Amino acid sequence: MIRVRFRRPGHSSLWSAALLVLVTLPLPAATVSSKTEDAEETAEALQEKREQEFMEMLSGVKLTGSFTANDSPADQPLTEESYTITKVSKISDHLFLFDARVQYAGRDVRVPIPLNVYWADDTPVITLTDMTIPGLGTYTARVLFYRGKYVGTWSGKTHGGHMFGRYTKIEQEPPVTKDAADSNGK
Repeated sequence: MIRVRFRRPGHSSLWSAALLVLVTLPLPAATVSSKTEDAEETAEALQEKREQEFMEMLSGVKLTGSFTANDSPADQPLTEESYTITKVSKISDHLFLFDARVQYAGRDVRVPIPLNVYWADDTPVITLTDMTIPGLGTYTARVLFYRGKYVGTWSGKTHGGHMFGRYTKIEQEPPVTKDAADSNGK
């Protein structure tokens, strides 16, 4: 607390006290502003680091797992799925481009897919809502990745379910089958 004692109006100590108050007030505000800017820069740097690690983590990987369908009988075995992600690159803000090969239900399609990625603390979550993926259909999904595993929910136009599995680095992408190349218009 600053204590100022005034003796008589117009005295030079009045001006000295006023000057002292005016000079010292901006300093704490500047310090708070500087700390806020430093925290924002640190948060931005941390987010950039997370995004870079995410792109490296999912570039050149194969996701191998299973999915369920809510409309399938309870005793039906799980359906296997496989995705190969050649490269992930940032387009803007939360939007990333996934160069992917999707293999399931007899389909084998390579397609670039722009997907939103949001963060639950240090965990990336891929989101898409009613997105048409050429050669595959229209889907909504939320999939998170953590320590070599993925898990999520998905839905198509008439049904949906869960998906889960592992992702591992691959040496090189396996060749696309002739049928898949034909379905992509090549």
